[in-house]
Amino acid sequence: MSLFSFIKKQFIDVLQWNEDTEGVLAWRFPMEGFEIQNGAALTVRESQVAVFVNEGQIADVFGPGNYKLTTATLPVLTYLKNWDKLFESPFKSDVYFFSTRVQTGRKWGTPQPITIRDKDFDMVRLRAFGMFSYRVADPKTFFTELSGTREVYTRDDVEAQLQGIMLSTMATSIGASQIPFLDMAANQALMAQSVKGDLANAFARYGLALDEFNVGSVSLPDELQQALDARIGAGMKGGLSAGKMEGFTRFQTAEAIPLAAQNEGGLAGLGAGLSTGMAVGQAMTQALGGAQAQAPAAAPAPAEDAPEVRLEKLKAMLDKGLISQGDYDDAKAKILQKLIG
Repeated sequence: MSLFSFIKKQFIDVLQWNEDTEGVLAWRFPMEGFEIQNGAALTVRESQVAVFVNEGQIADVFGPGNYKLTTATLPVLTYLKNWDKLFESPFKSDVYFFSTRVQTGRKWGTPQPITIRDKDFDMVRLRAFGMFSYRVADPKTFFTELSGTREVYTRDDVEAQLQGIMLSTMATSIGASQIPFLDMAANQALMAQSVKGDLANAFARYGLALDEFNVGSVSLPDELQQALDARIGAGMKGGLSAGKMEGFTRFQTAEAIPLAAQNEGGLAGLGAGLSTGMAVGQAMTQALGGAQAQAPAAAPAPAEDAPEVRLEKLKAMLDKGLISQGDYDDAKAKILQKLIG
């Protein structure tokens, strides 16, 4: 080596990272054109880890502390055999610093509804939002699986991948928990607890530790929310026994009776307007059976006085302007009261 080349060669005598930029998880110390001076100082601050990489392989991992780098004192933790014989003094190596601080207040959400299995509704499509926090727990795995040889790797980079992992894990975890969606929606802490364990395992595969995970809100698509509101209404009216959908069906049938009375064709048009007429007929029988069982048997009314016939006559009189809307509503209410008890 010429005298000019020797003088031109530059050496590094201090390696450290000040974490000047917020949100950086991994940072490569600038080494191009430089060599580490034998006896150089390595400073690793609290909440940091330094990793030496030689020819693409992790050689040593340094936790918080001050180190004097010599071929006699290396390695501290050995991943390569004969590390002290791989380099002359001075030597070259890629050095990466990792932040192990907890990344707090990170937001997660479902841009599109995710579909989960549910014991009550069979399938539920839901949106959910919340917060989570995490940290780099295993720099070797994190380097190998995610950050690689990039100069800078930020939490925005890793969270772009974590979102997909979180959504798929949530769908699997909630579906396998067998906890009814209604229970989880009412108790968001229960939902978070159901997901957190599986999510922590998914994070660990990438060298990350999940610190906190919570669910801030849960929402349903409009059509499912309407069905849920109707089910709640059925329960309030006493037509829904706990955890059973049969009461909901009976409730819908009972609600359909006054609506059918206002339509052309009266109750006779109810079955024609539904593709499942047989199922509706069975549900009506179940819905009305309880009331009939409680009331004493009445003598059969003449055909012309049947409730559906009377409702049709009332509707026709209203349409022709022979009675007022108030008269119609009062008469209809009395007829239906006798019909459904």
